[in-house]
Formats: sequence, C-alpha cells, structure tokens
Amino acid sequence: YAPWCPACQQIESTWESFAKESERLGITVGKVDVTQEPGLSGRFFVTTLPTIYHANDGVFRRYRGSRTLEDLQGYILERKWEAVEPVAGWKSPSSIMMHGMAGLFHFSGWIR
Repeated sequence: YAPWCPACQQIESTWESFAKESERLGITVGKVDVTQEPGLSGRFFVTTLPTIYHANDGVFRRYRGSRTLEDLQGYILERKWEAVEPVAGWKSPSSIMMHGMAGLFHFSGWIR
C-alpha cells in the first residue's frame, strides 16, 4: 500500500479487521508501505495498489478477489488459494530476477 493511495485508504479498515482475525485464521497478516520499502515493491513487481499476496511455504499467489472482510476470510478458511496459480518461478519474489528488480527499485528511489 501507499499512504497517498485512495484505494489503499478505502481498504484500510477492512485490512485492519482482517489482521485482528489473523490468529483465529492461523495466518500472519502484514502490510508494506511501498514508499518506505521500494525494494519490496520491486521484488513483488507491484504495479497497482493495493496489491495482496498470499504466501505459504515459500509459494506466492496474488490475491485478485473481492476486498471485503468476508471474502478475505473465505479465501483462507475455504482454502480458495489452492485454486490460484502460484506466481511463476522466475517472477517469484525469491528469484534472482526479482532480487535484481528490488535493487533497481532501490536505485530509482535513490535517484529521485
């Protein structure tokens, strides 16, 4: 997310509620400010905000569903993430290519 992003501001209270339910859901919920962490936005190739990823055992899936609390919870409780194609290996945040992309984003932030 970014603090200036209207869509991020719109989902903020839902995301906070989702985070409060994290222990019950057996997950960890976090958020990253891309203005403070440009390397992570590069590593995850964030091109739209907010961008939501589900990570489990080193496998990343981009969440593209509805942004309601019920749908976010259902994605976890009903294991809907299992039907989502994982991020391709070369685009995985842990790949060498995305590591390089993170460096590029850091560098571009430094230039600005």
